[in-house]
Amino acid sequence: MQNGTFPIDKILANLGIEALNEMQQASIAANKEHDNVLLLSATGSGKTLAFLLPVLDRIDADKKQTQTLIVVPSRELAMQIETVFRQMGTGLKITSCYGGHKREIEENNLVEQPAVIVGTPGRLGDHIRRGNINMQGIDTLVLDEFDKTLELGFLEEVGFILESLPAISKRILTSATEAVEIPGFVNFTDPARLNFVTPGDKPKLLEVQKALSPSKDKAETLFGLLCMANNRSAIVFCNHREDVEEVSRKMREKGILNVFYHGGMEQQERDSALCKFRNGSANVLVTTDLAARGLDIPNIRYIIHYHLPPTEEIFTHRNGRTARMDASGTVILILSPDEYLPPYIDPDIEEVKLPAHPKLPEKPAWVTLFLSAGKKDKVNKIDIVGFLAKKGGLKKEDIGLVDVKDYSSFAAVRRTKAGYALEQVKEEKLKGKKVKIYTAK
Repeated sequence: MQNGTFPIDKILANLGIEALNEMQQASIAANKEHDNVLLLSATGSGKTLAFLLPVLDRIDADKKQTQTLIVVPSRELAMQIETVFRQMGTGLKITSCYGGHKREIEENNLVEQPAVIVGTPGRLGDHIRRGNINMQGIDTLVLDEFDKTLELGFLEEVGFILESLPAISKRILTSATEAVEIPGFVNFTDPARLNFVTPGDKPKLLEVQKALSPSKDKAETLFGLLCMANNRSAIVFCNHREDVEEVSRKMREKGILNVFYHGGMEQQERDSALCKFRNGSANVLVTTDLAARGLDIPNIRYIIHYHLPPTEEIFTHRNGRTARMDASGTVILILSPDEYLPPYIDPDIEEVKLPAHPKLPEKPAWVTLFLSAGKKDKVNKIDIVGFLAKKGGLKKEDIGLVDVKDYSSFAAVRRTKAGYALEQVKEEKLKGKKVKIYTAK
């Protein structure tokens, strides 16, 4: 590797590996020739080493500053990469940053700049805003499992992170599918593409699974599934309005933040529920088949049939909310002891194994503010963003999706800043008019 500082044979010996596989060798060669490399490879194929070796090749051990940033979709992956890097035995410092880990510990680890930082988008963005990461020396960016990062709804946060990096000259993206669209802000021009996903490895866009409930009341099973989903967007379908509200209430009491939606609600209540779900303030929507048609909400990861669909057509329409535009999705049917799969579903579908001790997901990063002004009041999105920024003291990255209706509006605001913003704007006017502003119910 660079200047012979990190001999590859010694690294492989430290890792207990006899030789690099074809994909890893191809990655090293491509990264020597190209600034931008896309590596398509299945999970478990050794891609962590396939990008860590080229990363190592670019690190100057004499520079006591951060030179590489690795962005991953989950804390498990961050921890795995940190472990592999340490086992390589280079003596270089690596720090991982992710939710569920004390921020103060990470801040202390960042004081003496590590050569490599690996982390999840939300926590990395938080450190960048607090000035904990020196971005000036970072010239190498890795977006690992980028397809999953987009699937989990981190697009906006990744955009902020990349905008904060002034000196990137090398980009490595890994993905399990070529279907993922790479946003323009990545500046991923003329990449070398290495495709090591065999046809048999390609993930099905829509997977259908079953979860077995030990009792007729499926609430515990649903709770376990939503904990497993870990804040990835999910629509839970029930067959009746009263069941929708009951299931929503049970999940809320267990600590799962959710919204419900059915035809018996007032229009403003329905608008509020859908806005919260669309903007990430609530990642779980409990609904009737009213939501099975016409809802334009991208990146739905899970469809959960709390009640079995009455017909195959309804089953198809419910499932149509996910696996759209080349994104992947999972459909799960919850079966009580006296229920069986309908005849139009493969009886051999995989069973979801639920954890014995489900772990409650963190609260979403966003909350929704309600404003009592809309299109009929000559108010638009730009007005609302400007109002929240100037009068509410919010930065651009603290404001998420804004939805303007005829007589009201909804704006997603970063949870940690919402209370402060509400306090700042309570006596202020929007376009010369006093409006009610509060956290949407």
